[in-house]
Amino acid sequence: MEPQDGMMEPRHVVMEPQDTAMDTRPVRPEMPAAPIVDIVVPVYNEEADLESSVRRLRAYLDDRFPFASAITIADNASTDATWSIARLLADSMPGVRALHLDEKGRGRALRQAWLASEAPIVAYTDVDLSTDLDALLPLVAPLLSGHSQVSIGSRLAFGARVTRGPKRELISRSYNLILRTVLRVGFRDAQCGFKAMRADVARLLLPEIRDQAWFFDTELLVLAERAGLRVHEEPVDWVDDPDSRVAIGSTALADLRGVWRLLWSRSRPQLAQTMTPGPRSVP
Repeated sequence: MEPQDGMMEPRHVVMEPQDTAMDTRPVRPEMPAAPIVDIVVPVYNEEADLESSVRRLRAYLDDRFPFASAITIADNASTDATWSIARLLADSMPGVRALHLDEKGRGRALRQAWLASEAPIVAYTDVDLSTDLDALLPLVAPLLSGHSQVSIGSRLAFGARVTRGPKRELISRSYNLILRTVLRVGFRDAQCGFKAMRADVARLLLPEIRDQAWFFDTELLVLAERAGLRVHEEPVDWVDDPDSRVAIGSTALADLRGVWRLLWSRSRPQLAQTMTPGPRSVP
């Protein structure tokens, strides 16, 4: 894909690597204001949907989201044209950045993107934008006010409206019932691809997370609760993507292994004494 005529000449800025597996070749145009919220879009072989989804997300943020924002496309070892498209979008669209990792793993991609971010609030959404974007402001509001440190979209909370098949509905409800029964968690939906947290909390909590794939979300939330952090749960409107890249069988097995590991783990991150107050004065 080639940039359209009339696009401004890109400025190339190198993002500092967090580890040796991170490829720091992103392009970053000038943004009008320092972002308050950095929304990461983790992708793997999403050449068909990436451009339309990022353009839709950027348009929504520019037109309807009241805070300065950035989008970071986090490509984790795609083997198709995803990285080329990500670089083109970052090169041509203000407020869009891109980074590439040489290893697969949604958790790995989120870790690197969130640790590299300079925004006080970091978030992520799945590339299919299954979650209605009108939930974004209610998602980040408790973080900006200082009420909560972590905020998650929930398809199982009262008030959520969900469209998906009975198989995925059963699997989701069964998994979250296991979490509430076995690990005694307070949240209802661990795996909804729509989450946010304070960046200072992320820098303290992320090094404690072992999983780099799909169980990353669950482990993050379990450790957050064990550390005494407040987790806000926002009911969302959500429509299932029939072309999801998630392999249900292998992912479910890996999740159950992760639950077993956390059951026997006594890890309780000590974060309270080192956290700063929430960003209450954010304009």
